[in-house]
Amino acid sequence: MFERFTADARAAVVGAQAEARALRDHHIGTEHVLLSLLNGDDAMGRALREHGLDAADLRTRIARVNRAGGDVLDSGALRSIGIDLDAVREATEQTFGEGALDVPAGKLPRYARGHIPFTPKAKKALELSLRHAVRLKQKQIRSGHILLGILQDEDFLAARLVAEAGVDVPGLRADVTRLITTEAA
Repeated sequence: MFERFTADARAAVVGAQAEARALRDHHIGTEHVLLSLLNGDDAMGRALREHGLDAADLRTRIARVNRAGGDVLDSGALRSIGIDLDAVREATEQTFGEGALDVPAGKLPRYARGHIPFTPKAKKALELSLRHAVRLKQKQIRSGHILLGILQDEDFLAARLVAEAGVDVPGLRADVTRLITTEAA
């Protein structure tokens, strides 16, 4: 499938990996792809910004969501037996480095460099980008197809973040479709 990606689509995927790394996430989700597209200089990045999305705001909201959902340690339960999770985290990070409790044991070098896996939802969104290209009778997958893929399912964090930002998601999808068909002509 990746052989059908145009340069802008490949840049969006590579940019998503960079965004995940910058946010110290250990996966590439639809939210990282959205952030990469938003930072792009192409028509899709401009369309996202014209619809009111802001990269700094999005990055903050992604970090908040991932922090809230990413801590498998129950701080309330630990506090009830006299353990202050924040103090443990701070002491651990002073000794072993920032994010030491966020990485599975023995996996830190893998996450610090090299491959970061896609979440199942991000993989699904990339598959949907192919379906959008086929639906529009286009042979290549562009960044716009990827954007349509990450906005298609309300279960994708990217789609939820866009809607929570007050963006008219159907209107954005219509604009993206118009831009894709104009680009391909």
